[in-house]
Amino acid sequence: MLTANSINQNDRAMTSTMERLSTGKRINSAADDAAGLAIATKMTSQIRGLDQAGRNANNATSMVQLADGAAEQISNILQRMREIVVQAADGSNSDSDRAVLDVEFKEAAAEIDRIVDVTEFNGKKLLNGEAGGVGDSS
Repeated sequence: MLTANSINQNDRAMTSTMERLSTGKRINSAADDAAGLAIATKMTSQIRGLDQAGRNANNATSMVQLADGAAEQISNILQRMREIVVQAADGSNSDSDRAVLDVEFKEAAAEIDRIVDVTEFNGKKLLNGEAGGVGDSS
């Protein structure tokens, strides 16, 4: 009987050792170290949370860079529109000159609308208010 118990105990110890070797972990179950397992589980959860926070930050950076690029394009167009308005206000322009400037102005405004319409990140439009703001849970 003593021999059978010894064999069973050695078998369990060998199984536990083989499991540790195969997984590379010191703790594989609560039986190995209950407190250590609880700490390891909590730390694993924290690591996953930090990894997700990093991915979220990268996504936010990409979104801001995309919106910034679109805003820069719009700013350039607005500067050109201002130039058109100043040029159109010059009294020496003929009616046909003003008509050409009016067409260019309307095309610039349409381009701004197009940029607003196509600038999106993960399916959300960034420049038309659809993306929401800080604290928006939608």
